[in-house]
Amino acid sequence: MTSETLPRVRAGRPPGIEPRGKGLLKHAMIIGFGFVMLYPLLWLLSSSFKPTEVIFREPSLLPSKVQFSNYTEGWTALAHPFQHYLWNSALIAVLAIVGNLLTCSLAAYAFARVEFPLKKLWFALMLGTIMLPIHVLIVPQYVLFSKLDWINTILPLVVPKFLAHDAFFVFLMVQFIRGLPRELDEAARLDGCGHFRIYARIVMPLCLPALATSAVFTFIWTWNDFFSQLIFLTDPDKYTVPVALRSFMDAQSGTSWGPLFAMSVVALVPIFGFFLAGQRYLTRGIATTGLK
Repeated sequence: MTSETLPRVRAGRPPGIEPRGKGLLKHAMIIGFGFVMLYPLLWLLSSSFKPTEVIFREPSLLPSKVQFSNYTEGWTALAHPFQHYLWNSALIAVLAIVGNLLTCSLAAYAFARVEFPLKKLWFALMLGTIMLPIHVLIVPQYVLFSKLDWINTILPLVVPKFLAHDAFFVFLMVQFIRGLPRELDEAARLDGCGHFRIYARIVMPLCLPALATSAVFTFIWTWNDFFSQLIFLTDPDKYTVPVALRSFMDAQSGTSWGPLFAMSVVALVPIFGFFLAGQRYLTRGIATTGLK
């Protein structure tokens, strides 16, 4: 082989390596965009340590005077200590997670693995409910729950979760289960397993990333749900965190912004904790199909 037939190698930077200046510029833009996205959260955290009278007069993120009394005042400012409302929200969120994971996974298994009449029609109707806004459903729901004498209880917020009420999570799990090989089901049937044993012993262990994703989003949406909880919970003893935070705002006597921001920071802690705990499963659910 002569030198004329050898491939010519172009001198210069290896492929895939960006210029140093271009890489620094890209990272600077990402950091700047991240700061813009995080600025409201940083401002909330900073304002929780400022006196109420200077919160809107002092634009700096670094408070000139740190005041920890906002947390102590906010914790005891309402009719009950703030842990009372944290417990109410935690109870509803845990029951909602249990209900969604149990019933949505059962419904998803039926749509993905079981053949029954009008299956495609029922699946299309289920998907259609995702497009219905809560404001369309809240009036008939309120009338129904009022006739059942469930108003001012947690039942309207919890019972629908045990009836596969959230079509989004059903759809999410259906797509995940469809990605699992059917050979596993056939092998289990040869061993004498029925649908419930296949669901419990084969499908659900492989659906852990989808279940974790559903649990994280159910917790966040339930914890932050203000509208439904405001409609169905009228007794201050049963208030949840979003409704309790609204109690800090009074049009007549003024708003206690310092304690309000302090308790808002406290209310965000469980969300961050739950998200970080499930982040590993969220990443796995996006990157894999549930199989090793």
